[in-house]
Amino acid sequence: MSRARIAALFALLTAFTGVVGGCAAVETLRKCGAGCPGDAELTAAVRARLVQHTELLAPNRVYVRALDGVVYLSGEVVTDVQRATAETVALQTPGVPRVVDLISLEYNGR
Repeated sequence: MSRARIAALFALLTAFTGVVGGCAAVETLRKCGAGCPGDAELTAAVRARLVQHTELLAPNRVYVRALDGVVYLSGEVVTDVQRATAETVALQTPGVPRVVDLISLEYNGR
């Protein structure tokens, strides 16, 4: 396994540990590695729907990753409405059973 792949899996594990607990995150990564069957298609479907919403494009950054059928959203947006929109769009994507929203609000000096 390459260093880049190990670093990517470690970053993913670190992000999921705060969401689903350490043991559950490790078990999911052990089960699926870089992705379970259907995760790539689910990720692509959610990304395709998100790009249709211009309010979520740059300077906002919304990243999508499916793991074991669960869609994880991360990145930064400017408003709570944009964060809610991203989550709603992901949840309305066919085949998405659950969304974990890790999107943060960008600091604008206010």
